[in-house]
Amino acid sequence: MRLGDLPEGTVIPDGFALAHSRGHFTNHNGPVFTATAAGDLRSAMFVLDRHCNSMGILHGGMASAFADRALAVAVWQALRAPSVTLKLTLHFLESISLHSWLEARPRVLSVQDGLVQVTAEMRIMGQERVARADATFRRVRPQAPKG
Repeated sequence: MRLGDLPEGTVIPDGFALAHSRGHFTNHNGPVFTATAAGDLRSAMFVLDRHCNSMGILHGGMASAFADRALAVAVWQALRAPSVTLKLTLHFLESISLHSWLEARPRVLSVQDGLVQVTAEMRIMGQERVARADATFRRVRPQAPKG
């Protein structure tokens, strides 16, 4: 992910830094930012043209990918182990416009038998609530040796 992808003059809010991605998909679709304060699990993104549909609003697929990544951060904190998304639901309350600073605030609801229920509020500039994501993740089960 590159800060150079952002429009000239873009100001990243205090308390956020460029996230170091774990994969090519996020690198290609970012940049994504993470909160820098200890215990703060927020993720954020600046909505770029490439993230939008033909109406100039954040594409639902991009919103889902961003939410999935933000939720996975909270799940990692809860399990300290790899996990996969079993179910992800996004509820849109408002449109998310081009050049918006979108933050996701994830929260783990429960952890039981390797399943994690998690939710995140998504807000513009940390204020206006525009969406909510709900998901179920499962701890990745170790693979039995082949042979």
